Amino acid sequence: MSGDHATITGAAGRYASALFELASDSGLADKIEADMAALSAILSDSAELSSALKSPMVDAGAKAGIIAALSDKAGFQTMTKNALMVAADNGRAGAFSDIASAYAHLAAQARGVASADVTTASKLSAKEIDALKASLKHALGREVDVRAHENPDILGGLIVQVGSRMYDSSLRTKLDGLRTAMKEA
Repeated sequence: MSGDHATITGAAGRYASALFELASDSGLADKIEADMAALSAILSDSAELSSALKSPMVDAGAKAGIIAALSDKAGFQTMTKNALMVAADNGRAGAFSDIASAYAHLAAQARGVASADVTTASKLSAKEIDALKASLKHALGREVDVRAHENPDILGGLIVQVGSRMYDSSLRTKLDGLRTAMKEA
């Protein structure tokens, strides 16, 4: 896990590691991975839900009800639902996105696939993602699972993070560098 270890540290990494180990031992790793991907999509699509799970103003009982309803409606595996409930009981409901991301990283790593987080100013098309996967595969020498994120603040270009390595060709970073250079002149 050398350079890739950075993405699975902290509480989210510990929960994801424990869940991945249990899921692998039970032969459910792929199904749990699908559940975690669905959870990640649900949380990114609903800012209100994400905020409620992170909020200290929402009590643990309400969060447990939200998680139970969400798990049932989404058809999550019992193991996924139980893991989410344990994390929530321990005050980690706000870390669900990080747990899902860490789980995806562990599952990809087990398949021998590198995980890449790609941030762009606007949504990438399927064709652009495929081209990016091909470029990263050529650069890294192995298959790459690309998770695309949008951040309009970078203005243009992209930021790619694979494990602990980051490649930043965003317009925001270039402008900041130019601004710094002009101040020094």
